[in-house]
Amino acid sequence: MATKKKTSKKLFYRFVKRVFDFFVGLFGCICLLPLIIVIKVIYMCSGDFHSIFFVQKRIGKNGKEFNFIKFRTMVLNADEILEKLLKENPKLRKEYEINKKLEKDPRITKIGDFLRRKSVDELPQLINILVGNMSLIGNRPYLPREKKDMGNKFDVIVSTKPGLTGYWQVSGRSDLSFKERLRLEEYYSNNCGFKMDLKIFFKTFKTIFGGKGAK
Repeated sequence: MATKKKTSKKLFYRFVKRVFDFFVGLFGCICLLPLIIVIKVIYMCSGDFHSIFFVQKRIGKNGKEFNFIKFRTMVLNADEILEKLLKENPKLRKEYEINKKLEKDPRITKIGDFLRRKSVDELPQLINILVGNMSLIGNRPYLPREKKDMGNKFDVIVSTKPGLTGYWQVSGRSDLSFKERLRLEEYYSNNCGFKMDLKIFFKTFKTIFGGKGAK
């Protein structure tokens, strides 16, 4: 009886969360249109006439991959540059192995650095939220190559949809190591609910406007 009640509660939580995500995504995408135009003009004025969007394969719920969208903040051949950097610089390779990112990433453009510091680069994920690939609140959408590094935490973490914001973002963001992030996201997947999501939602504004850990 207790198990049935718990299952019903979980299904209700997921239903309400999806309805909320849909309307947030719809409203957000409408508001996003003027920002897209502004960012496109800024890029063009700087001499960059390429797409302002960055689309990449990420791991979604239950391990299913999807096209992840964000504003482009790096040079076009970012993956090739990263591969070369890690091959030639042992110090950077060690840093990347620990954090899965670089403190001072030379691939980031000046405009991209500003977008990242203000967390504006993440806003196109509202499109992912609208179509259902992501949720407003959830775990980080991991790269396919990071699956092996996630170890036995993988199945638990991908049991929930990835989110635009989440438990690790309001608990340190880029200041946390990859292992610490996995620990927090495993905790979220095991304990997510209305109360926890609301807490993360309000803490997100404080974290973003404070600029803490945004890199």
